[in-house]
Amino acid sequence: MIKDYEENGYLVFKDFVREGDLQRLREAATQFHQSWKQENAQFYAGKAINSAYLTAKKHLKNTERELLFKFIGSAKLMDVVASIMDGRPTFMNTQLFFDPVNEGQKNYWHRDPQYHMSIDEQKQALLGPNVVHFRVPLVDEPGVELIPGTHKRWDKDDELDVRLERNGRKNHENLSTGIKVKLDAGDLLVFSANMIHRGVYGMDRMSLDILFCDPVPELVKFVDDDCLPDSDILESLENADAFKSAIEIKTNNKAMHGA
Repeated sequence: MIKDYEENGYLVFKDFVREGDLQRLREAATQFHQSWKQENAQFYAGKAINSAYLTAKKHLKNTERELLFKFIGSAKLMDVVASIMDGRPTFMNTQLFFDPVNEGQKNYWHRDPQYHMSIDEQKQALLGPNVVHFRVPLVDEPGVELIPGTHKRWDKDDELDVRLERNGRKNHENLSTGIKVKLDAGDLLVFSANMIHRGVYGMDRMSLDILFCDPVPELVKFVDDDCLPDSDILESLENADAFKSAIEIKTNNKAMHGA
C-alpha cells in the first residue's frame, strides 16, 4: 500500500475509525463548527468550505480538545502516518471541511502550495519537504477528486490552464485525468497536499483533516502554539512524537531568533 501512495499520491483505508470513536469525533467537530460559524458568520455565508485550528482553546473545551489530541496521537493513526512519511512526521494543523452555504458555488482544482508560492516554487515543492493530509469523513460524503501522480509531476498544459484559470479556462472545469474517491464515515483518506485535487460537495459533508509535515522550520512556522497539547496531555498520548517534534522545532526556532 505504501508503494501505491508513492506512485499515486493517495491511499484509502476503509472503516479505519470505530463507530464509538467516530461518534465522539463527530460531536467534538460539531461543537467546534457551531462556535466557529457564529464568529465567522459573514465568511461562512459567503464562500467558506473549511475552517482550521480545531485543537485551539478558542472554540472547544479541554475535554473535546483532549479527545482530538488522543485521536491524533493514537498508536493506530501514528503507525499509518509514520509508514507513509519518511523521517519524523510533525503535527501541523487540523481542518474541518464542509459544504458551502451557496449551493451554486463551484469546487475548484488546486495544489495547496499555490496560494503562497510562485510557479517555480510550486515546481520545487514537488521535491519536498512534504505536507500530507489524513482525512476522516465524519459522515458519508462524495469524497475528493484527485489526479494521481501529480504529487511528483508537474501539471499538463490543460491541467495548468484550468487550475490557474489561464487561456479562458475556469478552475471548476472537469479534467479527464481526475479520479473521484468516494468516502464513507470512518474511512481514512491519505493524500499529498502537493497533488492536484478538489473536494466534491454534497451530502452535508463534514471531514476532519489532520495535516502532518516533514520536520523543517519553514513548515513548522505555520503551527499555532495554541493548537499544541500541554505537557500533561502530551504524556497521556499513545504516540506523542508528532506533537513533540513540532514543539521542539518551534522552541529551537524561537531560541535562534531570540523570540
